[in-house]
Amino acid sequence: MSIKSRISHPDSRHAPRQPREKLKLTPIERKASISLALLFAVRMLGLFLLTPVFADAAKTLTNGNNAALVGAAIGAYGITQAIMQIPLGMASDKFGRRPVIIFGMLLFVIGGIICANAESVTTVIIGRAIQGFGAVSAAITAWVADATRPEVRTRAMAMVGASIGVSFAVSLVLSPLLVEWSGLPGLFWVISLLGFVCLLLATLIVPVVPMHGQAVSQKSRAADVFKHADLLRLNFGVFCLHFILMSIFVVAPPLLMELGGYTVGNLWEVYLPVILVAFVLMVPAVFYTETRHIHKLSLEICVAALAVVMAMMPLASQSFAATMVAFVLFFIAFNILEALQPSMVSRFSPPEHKGLALGFYNMSQALGVAAGGAIGGLVARYAGPPKVFLLGALLAAVWFFVSRGLKGVRR
Repeated sequence: MSIKSRISHPDSRHAPRQPREKLKLTPIERKASISLALLFAVRMLGLFLLTPVFADAAKTLTNGNNAALVGAAIGAYGITQAIMQIPLGMASDKFGRRPVIIFGMLLFVIGGIICANAESVTTVIIGRAIQGFGAVSAAITAWVADATRPEVRTRAMAMVGASIGVSFAVSLVLSPLLVEWSGLPGLFWVISLLGFVCLLLATLIVPVVPMHGQAVSQKSRAADVFKHADLLRLNFGVFCLHFILMSIFVVAPPLLMELGGYTVGNLWEVYLPVILVAFVLMVPAVFYTETRHIHKLSLEICVAALAVVMAMMPLASQSFAATMVAFVLFFIAFNILEALQPSMVSRFSPPEHKGLALGFYNMSQALGVAAGGAIGGLVARYAGPPKVFLLGALLAAVWFFVSRGLKGVRR
């Protein structure tokens, strides 16, 4: 195969269609993708378990009625995550994915044990901050990229991306039950146990694969990652995506409880079906994107769909059925974008700095989570829930025009 044919433009209409047989995951790709998705899912479950119940369960701790400290305990993890994504992403490029993930999960377990033995919210803040220092999202995502060919990478990323939604829904079911059975310390012990399971997965289950770029001469500098226009566009995109997600969940629970007669304890009956249906409907879109090599077009369509859905949400929120349809459409687009964007980051980034590029990407994601929750809360309080949806629509519209500048994804 000539060099020219290997770098042909995958988004071009004239690009040869790949035979379907070549889009099958190899055994090593399948094992790596499934085990890394499981690793990511277990880790995210360990994070999400605390969110639905901590504000109430923290009342058993010293200063548990101090809303500012309780909020700091929840947010401490995100702050240290954002700080450490880039350093640990760079470390995974230099020392390998597995050692960095093992190091990060050790910190996660240690932080969880500190929280389990905490008698005050202040101690929980310290433990959560230590957990956040183990920022391994970039290393996991880079490991997926190392283990898969570009032709099937989006599908593998979809497995990892979908684990976020599924873990969140499962946490809504489990966390109230765990707190009721074993109290807040018991919940933190379960979280620590999940971290230990992640350690075992990373050490014993995920297969060894060569890091792409290890044999490549260092022809690019780390600074090039921070100045790469397309990577900056993708980082802005993941910031917007998670800003919108978190702002929605500021106003969604009371809205669903009002429209559907639900309580906090059974909201999982709404979230779980919505997320699972959206995941099933997302799979054909991801497969079609890979077979046609239309990553950029798919991204633009999904971002435009987000803008439309968010703009229609104030009207849809007058009806429970319409709200459910809107949420399903939102999560279809969300899941596709969760798969597409990290796959595109791994293709645009210099091979020897893939972990750094994904660290920058995951830092942008963490900042989006923090900003979405904070700003969404302020808008909901002072302007009302409909304005939160309109803010999301506006941000998605800006994102759409920013994404138009993306070049076609190289193979």
